[in-house]
Amino acid sequence: MRANYLASPPLVVAYALAGRMDIDLTTEALGRTATGEDVYLKDIWPTNAEIETTMAASINEQMFTARYADVFAGDARWQAMEVPAGERYAWDPRSEYVKRPPYFDGMPAQPAKPVDITGARVLAVLGDSVTTDHISPAGNIAKSSPAAKYLISKGVEPADFNSYGARRGNHEVMVRGTFANVRLRNLLVPGVEGGVTRYLPTGEQTSIFDASEKYRAAGTPLIILAGKEYGSGSSRDWAAKGPMLLGVRAAIAESFERIHRSNLIGMGILPLEYAAGQTRQSLGLTGEETFAIVGIADKLEPRMKLDVAATAADGSQKSFATLLRIDTPDEAEYYRHGGILQYVLRQVALR
Repeated sequence: MRANYLASPPLVVAYALAGRMDIDLTTEALGRTATGEDVYLKDIWPTNAEIETTMAASINEQMFTARYADVFAGDARWQAMEVPAGERYAWDPRSEYVKRPPYFDGMPAQPAKPVDITGARVLAVLGDSVTTDHISPAGNIAKSSPAAKYLISKGVEPADFNSYGARRGNHEVMVRGTFANVRLRNLLVPGVEGGVTRYLPTGEQTSIFDASEKYRAAGTPLIILAGKEYGSGSSRDWAAKGPMLLGVRAAIAESFERIHRSNLIGMGILPLEYAAGQTRQSLGLTGEETFAIVGIADKLEPRMKLDVAATAADGSQKSFATLLRIDTPDEAEYYRHGGILQYVLRQVALR
């Protein structure tokens, strides 16, 4: 189905009773009684008193006492598992579900000074209400995707791919699944759906992951251009982890979903908003320009203005101001450390 909807369990039941999605539950009847009378959602929706009475009759203290008395014991299969000795997790290099993540590789004891972002290219140009599931899907792994090619190279059969959600402990799979939603629309490749972009130096159309690897080899930082409510929907940490591992250093949008904005900072990605009334379209940005974000190295303060310069292939340049959506001193400190993971590890190391 092209159309998918998230709804609370009671609403799922209500729509099922109605038998269709194009219904206004506040004004239209769900159905009729045996005598032909209309039945509305308000007629079947339980009152708070009914809910409390049902809960009181169905749940008691003994249920919790019995269930949690041996919660750490597990069943026979759990008890039969071999447990490695030692205080540190024993990473299994053969595992394609849980791998040692790279977030701390080469991390110095003290954070480096923040630097300006120069020579950046756009990895994706996105529209409004791009969700965390567009950015990091949790569903099935397409058999032709970069994640599938990786798993096959490791001896995993397509029947055993499972889903991105199940493989979220493997950064190699998840980074290849970033922006891999089959319904993503990257305006750098109009008319195409899925995790596809153009490698701008040559114009080659390729997967977002493969393009990011070429940019990484060339030492080119990446940015995302988006519209309103970037990162909407349910919170998903991989929607920030994945772009960071792809090499994304900043996202410029008209607005951000609250938690996703915080998650981007937590992974060392700058969230920038266009000035009020400005959009990518009003500024005439195509996404094919080379970008520079300056002012980061001089100082880094919450909600400061940062200048962005976009240089087109013909050498013409457009400059515009953006609002840095690092909103608090703590968020600024996380960014200075390269992200919240590095910040926490350094704080632990100092104890």
